Amino acid sequence: MSKVKQDKTNKNKRIKDTEFIVTNYSGLLDFLLITLNKKSRNNIKSLLLYRGISVNGRIITQFDYKLNPGDTVRLVPTLNREKNQINTIDIVFEDDDLIVINKPSGMLSIATDKEKEITAYHLLSEYVKKKNKKARIFVVHRLDRDTSGVLMVAKNEEMKFALQDNWSELMLERGYIAIVEGQLKEKSGRIRSWLKVTKSLIVYSSNEAGNGLEAITNYQVIDETEYYSLLKIQLETGRKNQIRVHMKDLGHPVAGDKKYGAKTNPIKQLGLHAYKLKFRHPFTDEVMCFETETPKEFNSIFKRINKPLGDN
Repeated sequence: MSKVKQDKTNKNKRIKDTEFIVTNYSGLLDFLLITLNKKSRNNIKSLLLYRGISVNGRIITQFDYKLNPGDTVRLVPTLNREKNQINTIDIVFEDDDLIVINKPSGMLSIATDKEKEITAYHLLSEYVKKKNKKARIFVVHRLDRDTSGVLMVAKNEEMKFALQDNWSELMLERGYIAIVEGQLKEKSGRIRSWLKVTKSLIVYSSNEAGNGLEAITNYQVIDETEYYSLLKIQLETGRKNQIRVHMKDLGHPVAGDKKYGAKTNPIKQLGLHAYKLKFRHPFTDEVMCFETETPKEFNSIFKRINKPLGDN
């Protein structure tokens, strides 16, 4: 088979109709947009989010995953769209009032000016409308795009307002697992600062009381290697980018978080996962707790990741 010469159109070497050899350094989404030029941008994003793309035999969902010359990119056979959406969204719990999902890294919680469809909100809206065309969902909190884990939405306005109006009182525990760069001198601690968001959506931290929104993060080191630490984190507040900014403040940014100073990306995604959400149901007073497994990518660094998180 003859090799296809790389040119400005980035026509990469094709092994099969579903398999390609990378010949240029590129981001995965950019590579797919050029290589699969007959597919729409949203279609290609769907392939990524629905685990339809592998690189060198490993399923990749991040749009900005870095490709190197010689990498093999393959289209993986997937389920039909409806089943695959549910699998990808990974519904943890559902009743008449709530849906709780395990959001994958790389998926927006809600739409932005640049992305309207490949969001947890849009996909869940489609999901509930298949059962009832008039059904709606309502956002009650968010996760950063690159943070995976437990995300909850309301299925009616009564639940939305009940949760939002009493969020601080109802939330009993919001737990995260984070991979951060380096070894922490203090193996546990409490970080308190005031956060402000700029017009460019960068969050800054201040020690001056009242100079922004108060943010409190508790952390504990549960494992470490020579280059990385695994933290169990509990939030007392839930501000935009709070954990990421506070880890930067400590001098140990979240791995893969270039925005807040990380120099490495060992698992090719942000090393932050919301593993636990525990709250008191506003109507029944029942304590509800939802937990998800830490992404398997974390296993490549820490052997103890599959042990119960309470075993410190």
